[in-house]
Parts: sequence; structure tokens; C-alpha cells
Amino acid sequence: MKEELNKEDVLRRLQELGTIIVTQIENGTFPKIPIPSRNVSNIIYDEKLKQYILGPQKVVRSAGNIRLIKALTQLIWTAWFSSRLLKDGKSFTLRELYYQSKNFPIIDFEEQKESDEIVTDLEALLGVPREEFGLTPKENSKIFGDIDIEYRVPVRFKGKIENLMTSPDGKAIGMSIATAKFLNCKAKMVIAIEKDGIFRRFIEEEAYEKFKAILIDTAGQAPRFARLLIRRLNQELKLPVYILTDADPWGVHIAGVIISGSANAAHIKGLVTPEAKWIGLWATDIKKYKLPTLPMKDRDLKRLEELIQDKRYSSDFWRNQLREFKELKRKAELESLSKHSLSFIVD
Repeated sequence: MKEELNKEDVLRRLQELGTIIVTQIENGTFPKIPIPSRNVSNIIYDEKLKQYILGPQKVVRSAGNIRLIKALTQLIWTAWFSSRLLKDGKSFTLRELYYQSKNFPIIDFEEQKESDEIVTDLEALLGVPREEFGLTPKENSKIFGDIDIEYRVPVRFKGKIENLMTSPDGKAIGMSIATAKFLNCKAKMVIAIEKDGIFRRFIEEEAYEKFKAILIDTAGQAPRFARLLIRRLNQELKLPVYILTDADPWGVHIAGVIISGSANAAHIKGLVTPEAKWIGLWATDIKKYKLPTLPMKDRDLKRLEELIQDKRYSSDFWRNQLREFKELKRKAELESLSKHSLSFIVD
């Protein structure tokens, strides 16, 4: 995701798509659009970029194929709707897009999953993430730290300056914060935390002062805006990023997605932070700190085997941790550190 992709760039790409369609119609041919394939066979791990990307395979949406004409029409409508709202400076949610389609019987998506898929196709086609269209997903992540930002959107708030320590509950990370201009920052690092309870513990114990840190609650798997913000803080402000998760296969993957991206977002570049470090909880921390544990369930063990096969986790460090999990067949939560004391995790 390009941090400085501006409104005019996005509109130009949408307009170019429209020009291609109109030209084909004027030439008397059925409109067709080649779209990068998001099939698993076309998802490649790029060692240089340290993330998953799409390969060269394409799928063609053509009005000349009766089975594909509806999907092509929905794609063109979604592009048109996005350009209209972008020109008006408005944002909208995936759910709102789905309901807007109800005003156009020929477009009408049967369920939101269908409209979400079309949006992802448009992202892959244009090389532009949906957030740049003004299309926003549900976000649960939060930020707390001594940094001043200047809002760029929405229009009414453009130019407003705010410090992100004004709420003891943290500020929700949406489009406005993720795309804001960074001003004065007194923090020296970023700590991304999987769980809200531990995020609150860090605020209560004033870990932001102790470590001079910006705290980010990823709320489980970090949403796109959280990943974009983490990357920007690292790339633009040169702040090191440290990740804290539960000691289980899911925690490993939460860290891995921040560091190397996900297969589901292989069509989007610029959401990863390769320099980020996972600092725990590790499998080896379970024995080191004598933590209370839970037995891994079948789904945990299945996920563990998937990670063992994943190229993102091929370094000696990752392999050692995954091997330790496999031997233990047990997991531990970040909260288990409170066995020693409530403040142990930040001491």
C-alpha cells in the first residue's frame, strides 16, 4: 500500500479502466478485462520483498461469456461507485457498498461475500487497495502514544492536530489516523500487542513512558489500517517495531502477517514491516518463566503444521520455536505472565 498515493492517482486509474471499457464497446467488441488471478497457485512468496505477491497468471472477465457478464457488470459498477464517492471526498464501508447495490437490480449482490470478492478483484486489477477508494472495513485496533498527528481526511477534520495520548482507552485506528501526517513524535519504538487487556495493562503501568513507546492494540490479527500505520511509523519515523502475542500458532501467525504479509492480501504491496521483531511470547518462554499452559486443540495442531510448511517461517529462529511448540503441544496466553505479578510483563 503506497502511503503517498493521492486522490488524483486513484481517480486516474479508475478513469483509465472506464476508457478501456468504452473503447471496446465503440469498436464493436464485447468488453473484457484481464484480472490478476488470486488462485492459490498464483500466490508466490517473494524472497526479496519478504512477502507474498501475485504471480503472472490472469483471469479474464468478458461480456462475451454469459456466465461472466454479471461479475463484469458488478466490477464496472463498483469502480464507478468508488470514483463517484472519491470525487465527493466521502468514505464508505463494505457493508454500505453491499446495500447500495440494492438500488441497482442488475447489480444486486446476493450476499456481502459476493460484493467483497468484487472489491478485491478491483484492488488486484488497479493495484490500488480499497482504502484508497475510501472504502473502509470494520476496524478494532487502537493506538496510544506521545505523537502529534495532523488529519488529512475527512474534509471537515483536515488540518486538525491531535496528540494520541488524549484518551486513556486509546484511539481507534481508522482511515483518518492511519493516513494522517506525522508531526512531533517523542516515542522511540512501537510495541504492537495482540490483546486489548495487555494493551490496557501497558497503559496502566505507564509502559509508554518507561519504554518511550507508541502502543498499538492489534485486536488479534492486525487489520489493514493497523498494519499500514505500523509500517509508516517504522518507515517514515524509523521507529523499531516489537510484537507481543500469545504463545501459540495463532500468535506466531499474527506476528508473521505484520512482518511478511498474508496470502489473502498478496495483491497488495506495502502493508508489511520486514524489520519488525516478534519478542514473545515464545514457545521457549513457557519453560523459561514456568507459565501456566493450556493443551493445544486439534485446530491449534493443524495450524502449527501449516506454519511449519510456510516459507515465511523458514529461518532457524522460527523453526526452533515451531519445533518447541510441536514438542510441548501446549500454549500460553500473554496474561499467564500475571502469575508472577500484574506488572511483570512490563517490568
